[in-house]
Amino acid sequence: MNPKTREQLQSVSTATLCTALFKRGLRNQFIQDVRPLNPGLPNMVGPAYTLRYIPAREDLNPITVFQDHGHPQRKAVEQCPPGAVFVIDSRKDARAASAGSILVSRLMKRGVAGVVTDGGFRDSPEIARLAIPAYHHRPSAPTNLTLHQALDIDVPIGCGDVAVFPGDIVVGDAEGVVVVPAHLADEIAAEATEMTAFEDFVTEEVMKGRSILGLYPPTEEQARNDFAAWRQANGR
Repeated sequence: MNPKTREQLQSVSTATLCTALFKRGLRNQFIQDVRPLNPGLPNMVGPAYTLRYIPAREDLNPITVFQDHGHPQRKAVEQCPPGAVFVIDSRKDARAASAGSILVSRLMKRGVAGVVTDGGFRDSPEIARLAIPAYHHRPSAPTNLTLHQALDIDVPIGCGDVAVFPGDIVVGDAEGVVVVPAHLADEIAAEATEMTAFEDFVTEEVMKGRSILGLYPPTEEQARNDFAAWRQANGR
């Protein structure tokens, strides 16, 4: 992805991105019911690389399937590109784990930007201590094989009620995860950067006791003039 776009997205919030997307008619881009294991990490940013689970069929999904080097889950972990975000469709079912600390550790060591599932992770305390952003619905100790069968890699999926296409730009912060269509990423990142500067200015003014009326949105000329002066003073 465009390095400038990546840099911009690392300093804006998912809330601001959602507003920029809403202006373009996109209302359903925030992945539902996933939360960061470590909200103190920097923003997660990268193009989506996907894994899709289906309901497990017992005769096809014994624990011995992991001995196959071509098993979709294992293969995906070894092929997810550095800088990408590994996004897992676990059918919003966290009763069995999408992955555990060993697989997430391997993703981290390979330079993957982060991992998201609408299910759960096992070994979540260990994953929370890793230097890789990870998002899930809730902890889940049972192996994925008890409920999920890994099927497809790098295909369109649903994750937390959001359509995720390979290459879409996935951004996560301490609040959650938003999916930005790839063709909009550059303009959304630029607009969100501008919005963030304005919101930082507004926050400073509100904390001084200023009313939001005429300021947010800036319907009064004084607010616009004050923002211009603030930008110049702060190099924004």
